[in-house]
Amino acid sequence: MQAYVIRRSILDGFSFAFLVSALIVAVAQPTDEQILNMSFNTIIFAALYALGIVVSAVLNQSNIPTMGEKLFQPAHKKSVEHKVWYKTFAGWHLVVLLLALFIVGLFKTKFSINELLNEDGFNGAIRLFKGIFSPNLDILPKAILNIIETIFMAFMATVLAIPFAFVLSFVSAKNIMTGKLGYAIYITMRTIFNVMRSIEALLWAIIFSVWVGIGPFAGMLALMIHSIASLAKQYSEMVETVDEGPIEGVQSCGANKLQTIWYAIVPQVVLPYVSFTVYRWDINVRMATIIGLVGGGGIGTLLVQYQGQAMWPEVGTIIIVIAVVVWIMDQASAYIREALK
Repeated sequence: MQAYVIRRSILDGFSFAFLVSALIVAVAQPTDEQILNMSFNTIIFAALYALGIVVSAVLNQSNIPTMGEKLFQPAHKKSVEHKVWYKTFAGWHLVVLLLALFIVGLFKTKFSINELLNEDGFNGAIRLFKGIFSPNLDILPKAILNIIETIFMAFMATVLAIPFAFVLSFVSAKNIMTGKLGYAIYITMRTIFNVMRSIEALLWAIIFSVWVGIGPFAGMLALMIHSIASLAKQYSEMVETVDEGPIEGVQSCGANKLQTIWYAIVPQVVLPYVSFTVYRWDINVRMATIIGLVGGGGIGTLLVQYQGQAMWPEVGTIIIVIAVVVWIMDQASAYIREALK
């Protein structure tokens, strides 16, 4: 089976199962107990998924392209004739799916204009903003010390992540990891990176707060783990786009794999690596202000302390300090990355 057919089947099967499941829930109005019956619901969804794959195959065999077919079909199969979206099945397939996602989203997020415009809640928000926009500058020295701690948490996390990400980027690049064993290593590493990145730094901070205790060390470790996965993925994608000419040149001189990487690939990726790294530090500074909310240290810990006591003028001071530092870091990062191009 061709790869695009598998991707098409996955997308069409999921969209069919989702649409039918949403329709069943809307009509049947199941109880909470029925919704929580995961074994039964999983079987139903899997059956609908399989049925969706069959329906997709039948429609495409009948020259009625589905959304998955239009999205994933190879270039040589794409029709030269372009029809208006509302005259195609794929167009309506996409519109109905997006509409269903939007409607389900409204219900799952309990979206309510009435709650948004509620007078009591609105007055409470006004009181909160009055406090925030009347900052208590007496705590400014403490806020500055905590934001410095936050910046160094981000800095250490980035610096410690670089060597790991640098080495791992080459064993997770498809153009380097050739052969069956190399491909297996490539798939394994990419999977590990995806899993590590899927666990947000906030969750890593909770894990390390239990492991090493509450404080900046836990926050730094959380940012480091997340940075290793993110940088290694970005680095490896850069390695995969290098010019093959220098690689062929050093290999023709008898260079081994390690020499090829060092003399043909590394010189091409050094500047992009530095640019990605600077940008990652910028991201880590932003993230470091958040992970403090769960015991990761830095100014986030101070923020949650004052917020928990409804001390809004103090919260306002901390927000101003965070905003100023993030703006400065963003501008500095942009100038450095521009200079490295």
